[in-house]
Amino acid sequence: MLGGCAAQPDSPRGDSSANQHQAQQSIAGDWVSIRRGDTLGQIAQRAGVPLVRLQRFNPGIDPRGLAVGQRVLVPGHRERAPSGGPYRYQIRPGDTFSSVARRFGVSPQAVVAANQGVEPTDLEVGRLIQLPIDVGHDTSSSQAPDPAPASPSRQPASDSQSAKTRSWPWPLEDYTIARHFGKDEHGTLQPMLLTTPSDESPRAVADGQVRFASEMRQLGKVVIIHHPDNLQSVYARCRRLLVDSGQDVTQGTPLCEPGQTNSGDHELLFDMRHGGKPMDPARVLR
Repeated sequence: MLGGCAAQPDSPRGDSSANQHQAQQSIAGDWVSIRRGDTLGQIAQRAGVPLVRLQRFNPGIDPRGLAVGQRVLVPGHRERAPSGGPYRYQIRPGDTFSSVARRFGVSPQAVVAANQGVEPTDLEVGRLIQLPIDVGHDTSSSQAPDPAPASPSRQPASDSQSAKTRSWPWPLEDYTIARHFGKDEHGTLQPMLLTTPSDESPRAVADGQVRFASEMRQLGKVVIIHHPDNLQSVYARCRRLLVDSGQDVTQGTPLCEPGQTNSGDHELLFDMRHGGKPMDPARVLR
């Protein structure tokens, strides 16, 4: 009798295993939104993919600073991300060679060259393409900060940490501070919001390297620059990007075209960080 009961297909254990397998299949290959308490390790386990592959398919995400609502690309089981490259990537709706290249920090020309015979203007959803990641380049080590509002538990960087940035200019010449850096009524630390009546392009506040230049949910197009001394500057709510990931920029380099509000003004969400911790731009820029 015990043996017969154990063999029943409707046993709870059988259901649990089947449900877990179904859950893995449902998110593998898709974009998922971060929920409260999520970690990249948990998402990798739910998807049934190695954590290192999940990290390499999300080079612009800091695993230590995930924000609720942030989107993570879960690679499918046909996709691969060896440390020395090339990656094997599956085309998704809306993908272009340029958008995929920006996401992984390679040039569109290199992607085209690595996929001879594939028509860039007619990419078929589900097609596997090669991404020519540089040998030895490991995107899982990329620690680009998330420009979404910081959680209340994350404390701003001290003013002494940012002393070297005091000679940096503001990203816009003609601007108004529509929202100051600081905590809102819910205790959530909010980045600074600048508005401008003109459509001047935000400019890099200092020399550095573009570590992220792509689109983020609810933030539009975003540029993240890494500077010496573990400093970062973030430019969000852009309408069109003027730089690519991996590009070296100098102080004053135009980065993007600002987004436009209903009133006709243009706006820029601007954030500065030291070691991933938010800083008040008003205290560190001239």
